[in-house]
Amino acid sequence: MSETVFHQLRERLDSYSMGYPKTESGVEMKILKKIFSAETAALFLQLGLTLETPESVAGRTGRDPVELSEKLEQMARDGLLFRHRKHKTVRYSAVPFMVGFYEYQLGKMDRELAELTETFFKEGMNAHIANSMVPLRTIPVNEAIEATMQIAPYSDARKILQAASRIAVARCICRVQQEKLGEACEKPQEVCFSFGSHADYYVENGLGRYIDLDEGLTLLARSEQEGLVAQPASSVNPGGMCNCCGDCCGILRALKATPKPAELVMNNYFAAVDYDACTGCETCLDRCQMAAVSLNAAGLATIQPQRCIGCGLCVTTCPGDAIRMALKPEAEQRPIPASAMELAIKTATIRGLSPFPKS
Repeated sequence: MSETVFHQLRERLDSYSMGYPKTESGVEMKILKKIFSAETAALFLQLGLTLETPESVAGRTGRDPVELSEKLEQMARDGLLFRHRKHKTVRYSAVPFMVGFYEYQLGKMDRELAELTETFFKEGMNAHIANSMVPLRTIPVNEAIEATMQIAPYSDARKILQAASRIAVARCICRVQQEKLGEACEKPQEVCFSFGSHADYYVENGLGRYIDLDEGLTLLARSEQEGLVAQPASSVNPGGMCNCCGDCCGILRALKATPKPAELVMNNYFAAVDYDACTGCETCLDRCQMAAVSLNAAGLATIQPQRCIGCGLCVTTCPGDAIRMALKPEAEQRPIPASAMELAIKTATIRGLSPFPKS
């Protein structure tokens, strides 16, 4: 029975977000068995992506509501479920592998889990990312945007922070994972934001700390200076925003390995070069996380649109102001999903699945 429940768990997770694929080595099962017990795996399968009270779950599963409430809370503390508190009501939901319980293992990441996840990404997850819609989106760093360009608030990192009722910051799970492998880069780690109820979850679980807007803006500015890519969740009101590097970030590493990263990321901007101003200094080559910039026969910077994810990092350090962010033609623009659930439905549809399994 225990082996069966882990296979059922893998199948369920494969219907969420970017999926949870099988591999030849079976490393995905080793990850599940390290993080879940047979009991918690079975209970996870009784929840969905919609938030639900323990009483509601107990009513449809025949469990004792008091005992169930204790188990759900412990699973939330262990980073296996999401918890939402409002007044005296507590609700729980299942989460994908990514973005989900992988990130919630921040306090439990050890060498073994780091090695398992690294193998999993190489053997299965990277290919899944390349055939999906990434649940994070890139947005241009603020200094890259011309003052005359009209930008929706959900495309402006500072406005996202300013709109948040509560902000928490945590260490980047990807750089922590790479650190355990001895491969971490020198970029700052405490740069991943969560907002509202997501911020509460991180703080209550000891994964992050609350910060005020001023500190958030300071951390955002530092991230931009360090060449990190701002990646909020792909919804109008995101629950979080990562600041990622191409060396450690699982999603950026997978995107970089694909021939057309721009097709997998929701971003309505791209970088464009003014050849009259370009000096061929190559600064932009070092800043680009997607290898989208190269020098043409004349020794000037040229950008491959299919590789440009619109982060704007090449703009902010160009000494000749030769690169700018441009808005894509209307036909190429993608509307941002209104909510995380809409994103889940769109992502599942792309993969020919449903985010609402029957059992």
